[in-house]
Parts: sequence; C-alpha cells; structure tokens
Amino acid sequence: MEILDVDLLAFENSTGAPRRAVVDGVSRSLATGFVYTRHDLSEDLLDTAYGMLAEFFSSDIETKQQYNVPGAHGQTGYTGTLVETAASSDAPDWKEMLNWATPIPAAHPLKRKFATAYPDQVLPEAAVPGITKVLYAFHDAIADLQRRFLRVIAEGISCHETFFDDMVKDGPTLTRAIRYPPMGELHVEPGSARSEYVWAGAHGDINLITALPRSTAKGLQVKIGDGDDGTWVDAIPPEGQVIINTGIMLERLTNGRIPIGWHRVVADPEYGGERYSVVQFCHPRPWTILQPVPSTITADNPQRFSAISAADALDEVLYEINLVEDGRRVGG
Repeated sequence: MEILDVDLLAFENSTGAPRRAVVDGVSRSLATGFVYTRHDLSEDLLDTAYGMLAEFFSSDIETKQQYNVPGAHGQTGYTGTLVETAASSDAPDWKEMLNWATPIPAAHPLKRKFATAYPDQVLPEAAVPGITKVLYAFHDAIADLQRRFLRVIAEGISCHETFFDDMVKDGPTLTRAIRYPPMGELHVEPGSARSEYVWAGAHGDINLITALPRSTAKGLQVKIGDGDDGTWVDAIPPEGQVIINTGIMLERLTNGRIPIGWHRVVADPEYGGERYSVVQFCHPRPWTILQPVPSTITADNPQRFSAISAADALDEVLYEINLVEDGRRVGG
C-alpha cells in the first residue's frame, strides 16, 4: 500500500473515465487512511494565516493563556502543552494549540442542543489585530475543500456524490493550529519515552476526514499495515498538495471499508527547530447517526458497527484524549 496523489479538480471538471479514475485512486489510497490532493486554495490566504498564527504562538505564555477557555474541551481558544493525550498513550503530547470554528447563530437548534460542540469562539484579536477575519476565512475555505472531497469518497462507496453534503452542513468542524516546540525546550530525561522525539503519540482522528494544507517541517508519520506488522512512514506530499486522512466516524459509516488513518508526529533527532501545522477536522452534525451505509455491508463484509450518534462518539473521544477539563484521564 502507498499514499497516492490525486486531483480533486479533475474529479470536479470531468466525466466518465477520468472522473472514475480519481474515485478509484482515492479509494485505493485510503486503504492507508491517507491521500494527497491537488487543490485551489489561495496561497496568499495560507501565507497570511500561517504568518499570523506564528505571531500568536511567539507571544509570551501569559498572553496566550488569556485565550484559554475553561470548559471548552479544546473546541475553541488556546490549549497549552502537555494536555491533549493520544488515546493509546498515557504521556501527554508536546504541543500547544489554537482552536476555532465559524460561529453559528445563537438560536440555531444545533447550538441550543449541543452547546459543548458549539462554544462561543475566542480568538486572539487583541494580541494579533486582524487575525479573526483571516482565520474565519481560512476555516471556511478548508471546510469547503473537505466538503468537496467527501463527494469523491461518496461515489467510492456507491452513494450519490451529495451523500455527505447535508451531514456536514453546520457541523462542528474544527480548525486547529499546532505548534510543536523545539526539542531543546522539552527538558526530557535520557531513556524516557519522551526522549524519542515524539511530539504527538500514535492516534486516529474521531471525525470523518481531516485536512492538512501545510506544515513547516516534516514529522507526520503514517502507519502502513495492521498491528505489530505495521510500518511507520513519513507523509511527504508533493509540493503544494493537501493531505487528507480518514477518521473513526468515516470508518463506522463505511463498515470498515475505509479504515482509520493512524498517524503520529515525530521530530527528526537532527532537527532542532519548532514545527507549525494547521489541521481541520471535518465533523458531521452531532445528531447524525453513524451507522454503516448499506452499500458497504456484504456477505464478505458483514455489519461490524452498531449505531451511535456523532455527539456521543465525540464525547467519548474527548475524554479519551484528555480534553475534558473536569475529568482528566492523564495528568501533565
């Protein structure tokens, strides 16, 4: 298995065999949980957003902590290092984060019913003037890209291309900017688990798909193969392409036909600098019932998953990854 690069724009602008070739390429690549795709995102928008985020993360810790939101469970505002923890690990990750989403109206039934999934947004406008407008525009652009890419996946599981459209409309899709500090800042003990330069432990995302438009240094690794036989390989997309990976919710909806994209972030021991990346987690609306699509249930692949709401699935994972403030699973 290998991670392939595909062309979302070719899917959208063609019919017949060329369009089916993109669907086939995505389906084959997602056996790894990952795929690279060409896109039409504005490079100017990416440059501006990443520049403003770097300015925010270069602020002193007292300034950054002003944007921490107690009770938000990592769904908005600032989260410091040694908090989020991979569900498979008892060692918190070496990363700090800024989280945001596009607000929905206060009277919207989703916000009234699922307040935790739709917190009031907190962005560091006072620390970096103009950042709010830029980050909302960035979020919307990536969310649109993900919605469009889900159309390729829908056709790959024998659904209409619009299968996911209604599911993700006004969903609690979350954008997360991450700074991984230089290893010299970490003060690790020789021989400890953290001395192996693991910025973020091995994990699978909870959502449908995740987009990573750019990072400033290598470090993302993908697990190819199952269990102890799996091999960790570097995820290095062609220049200018976006990385897409699959999450737990998509695995449930496809009855395991599309597996979870297991990954971790590991620093090269010879690299002494920091790493920035921005990822976006595409979520269905919380009241979505995650149940295998009929086309994915066959005699050779009987139904593997029972039904669960997206809200309940998310709540369980937020606890497992240590983002429930009043119920920490792991201490720092």
